[in-house]
This record gives sequence, C-alpha cells and structure tokens, in this order.
Amino acid sequence: MGASAPKDKFHAVWLAFFMLGLGTLLPWNFFMTATMYFSSRLKDSSNETAAGEEHRSVLQARFNNVMTLCAMLPLLIFTCLNSFLHSRVPRHVRVAGSLLVIMAVFLLTALLVKVPMEPAPFFAVTMVKIVIINSFGAVLQGSLFGMAGVLPASYTTPIMSGQGLAGTFAAFAMICAIASGSGVQEAAFGYFVTACVVICISILSYIMLPKLEFFQYYEQQKNRGEEDENVNLANEVGSGRGEGAAGGNASMVKIFKKMWVLALSVCFTFTVTIGTFPAVVADTKSSLADKSSWDVYFVPVACFLLFNLCDWGGRSLTAFCMWPGKNSRLLPVLIAARVAFVPLFMLCNVQPRVHLPVFFQHDAFFATFMVAFAVSNGYLASLCMCYGPKKVLPHEAETAGAIMAFFLSLGLAFGAALSFVFRALV
Repeated sequence: MGASAPKDKFHAVWLAFFMLGLGTLLPWNFFMTATMYFSSRLKDSSNETAAGEEHRSVLQARFNNVMTLCAMLPLLIFTCLNSFLHSRVPRHVRVAGSLLVIMAVFLLTALLVKVPMEPAPFFAVTMVKIVIINSFGAVLQGSLFGMAGVLPASYTTPIMSGQGLAGTFAAFAMICAIASGSGVQEAAFGYFVTACVVICISILSYIMLPKLEFFQYYEQQKNRGEEDENVNLANEVGSGRGEGAAGGNASMVKIFKKMWVLALSVCFTFTVTIGTFPAVVADTKSSLADKSSWDVYFVPVACFLLFNLCDWGGRSLTAFCMWPGKNSRLLPVLIAARVAFVPLFMLCNVQPRVHLPVFFQHDAFFATFMVAFAVSNGYLASLCMCYGPKKVLPHEAETAGAIMAFFLSLGLAFGAALSFVFRALV
C-alpha cells in the first residue's frame, strides 16, 4: 500500500488538518480568554440596589465553576456518543455541521457584545452557548481524529499542533490586551470575530480535503477494508457464527482491546495536566513582586504563554521524531512519571496556601517545571493519539481515532474534577 500511495502535494492535506485542529480549539480558547469580559457583564450596575449587587456578585463568583461544568460534561458525553454513532451519521454532517453551529454561536456572541442585557439572562445565555460549543466541539474533535486515523500516523500531528497553536494564539491575545490597555468589550469583540474567520477557513479546508488525491487514496483503502469486513461478517452470520445486532458493540470492544494501553495513557496524560493547569499553577505568585510590571505579566507570560508555546512545540515535535515506538513499554512509564509535576507545582509559590510550605520560591524553578510539564504533555499526548489508530486494521482506524478522542476527553473531565482536590491540598 505504501509503495503506490501518492504524495501529499504541497503538504495540502497536512495543512488542511492543521487548520481543522486550529478551528477545533481556537474558538473555545478565545472564549476562555474573554472571561474578564463576561465577568464585567455580570457586574452591570443599571440597578443599584443592595439585593441586586449581591445577586450579581454571586453570578460573578460562580462563573468559572459553572463554566467548567458546562464545558466538561457536554464534551465528555458527546465525545462518547460520537464514538458509537460516527458510523451512523455521515461524516460531512458531523464535521461541517459542527463547524457551522460553532460559527453561528460565535457570531451571536460577537453581536451580543453590543447588546445591553441584565446579568441573570446574560449568565444563562452564556452557559447555554458554552454547552453548545463544547457539545459540537466534541463531535468535531472525535470526527477529526477518526479521519486522521485512516491516514499515516504522522497526520494526527497537524491536528494536535493546530490545537496547540490555538492556546498560544489566545495567550498572546491576552497579553496584547493587557499591554494595550484596550477595553474588555473591544478586546472580546475582536476575539469572537477572529474565531469566526478561523472557522470559515476550517470549513474551506474540510471542503478541499475530498478533492485531494492523497486523501482519496487512503479513503479508498478504508472503504475496501470495510467491504471485506462486511463480506466476512455476512458469511459468519450465514453460517450461524455471526454476532447479529451486537456486532457493532463487539467490534468496539475488539478495537479497544488492541489499543487500551494507549487509550488509558492519553487519558492519564490529560488528567495530570488539567488537574494542575490552570487550577494550581495560575495562583502562583512571582518572587519578584516588587517589580510591579512583571507582577502583572507573570501569570499571563510564565504560566499561560509559556505552557501553550511549549505544549505546541511538544505536539509539533512528533512531525520529526516519534520515540518511543507504539509497542514500547517506556511510553506509559514516561506518562506515569508526569505525576511528579503535581507536588512540584504545589511546592512553588502558590498563594493563598494552607497546608504545604513553599519549597521552590524563585520564579526560575516555576518556569523550568512549566517547560518540562508542557513539552511532555504535548509530545506524549500527540504520540498516543498518533499511535492509537495504528494498532488496529486500516478499516478500523476511524473508530479507533474516535475512541482515542473519547479517552482524551475523559482525561480532561477527570483532571477538572481532581483540580479542586489538588488546589485544596496546597
């Protein structure tokens, strides 16, 4: 198969998957970056009553927790649904439909920047939008990893790299907004419009994909494998050895058994990462607090920008180096070893703190840990996502990619839950 495969001319397929990966996470990253804007809208002072002030302050205080809940639950549920239903719903409906819905939500969000609303209805509308974005984002992400699973292993890298660039882009936007002193509403409007433009480019990239010879070749390989599998299944059913209606579920279990180590590995990777970042690390204070300008930029630069840059670098590194191999026992060992970052960050200058002493006071310790933490997250997670679909037969690769996306989302959910525990232990 490899000898007769056409070349990816001008790396067009690679670039298309990169843009689709960017379009998957850039909107949500901009949404999170605009939390100052959402908080300001919840402090609307149109009614200066004591009860009103108290009501608005409650909404503002609960915004981040409720946002996390409204993001992670739909992400996990819809990624799971996509794992089981991807063969029943056409791919173009899942991918193009999800992108269009997300773009419509961001257009609405951009318009609402200019529309006055009371805090309570604004809070409710915002949470509904978060649920919609993450529900369709989950379907989109699972579908993309399924598509990439059909191609050579290196074609999962552009999706992971594009997602990494999304976080870096958003972190730069946050720092630029602080430096410019622009109003939160103007900055938020710019975020949402930029997200819409990126989604438009992602839609065009997806439309272009089926027209590319390289992509067509591997799609045909997958379709031939599915036809052979259907013939074999029909023969088994005819001879009384078939699995009948349960065949689909049995197939999912069979595929999972081939790649369970990698699925659990990517789940654990993101459990450790999200359990620590940003819940613990974002509360770290600079040891150079007397230098006021650096104190203002410490978390945006040393935490968010440094993490996203190094995570993006780690994800992109798999385009040049894929070590350890997919069957290596060293890969899960390296992933398990990342749990050491949890106590390391807890012992940095995280404030306020109750239980633990500060052992790593200087900013240099924090920055060093952050570089290793982020590069290892991006590189090891990308390796797992690349290798997972290669542990199964070609016609099973799309299902394997969807399963890997589910375990990635499961790790995000576990990490979000553990973040409350980790922060309380500091």
